Amino acid sequence: MVNRVKVSIRCKRCGERFVLRGKRDKGRIDTGFKRCLCDNEYDFEVHEENV
Repeated sequence: MVNRVKVSIRCKRCGERFVLRGKRDKGRIDTGFKRCLCDNEYDFEVHEENV
């Protein structure tokens, strides 16, 4: 069974926000998110939302 979660991602460089659905797998959440529009790949705030 795959646990779907809603994830809020905010770029710490430009402030852009993204809300995505992801899969919980062994304690990690995979959304497929790679990088922000400003080419930032590492500096993010990630929060799991209550659905």
